[in-house]
Amino acid sequence: MASLKRPTSPHLQIYKWGPHMALSILHRASGVALGGGTLLLAWWLISLASGPDEYALFQDCMESLLGKAVLLGFTLALMLHLCNGVRHLFWDMGMGLDVETTARTNMQVFLGTAVLTAVAWVIGCGML
Repeated sequence: MASLKRPTSPHLQIYKWGPHMALSILHRASGVALGGGTLLLAWWLISLASGPDEYALFQDCMESLLGKAVLLGFTLALMLHLCNGVRHLFWDMGMGLDVETTARTNMQVFLGTAVLTAVAWVIGCGML
């Protein structure tokens, strides 16, 4: 077959970045992060079943600054995926597909993610 000189996709040069594009990419990235978080959950359960020494090691790791950053990232990924997933359920029913509603729900997803993450950390840290 002869090689044809086809134009490359103009998506990066033409489309304007906005919250809708960021949420689309973040939804996929949060799904991947949740896969990694599942490994973290498995480590927690295995350490719990392996005895006090193994669980103490897990707890020390999660109480470190890096461990807390990983847990915060996991919480953010979980809440973003949840909020955006709820929005996708409405879209699957044909609701909220117009530009104005999509723009409004973009901000609601970001706000919901921040609020739910904050609530989870407040409850998890025993501040309530």
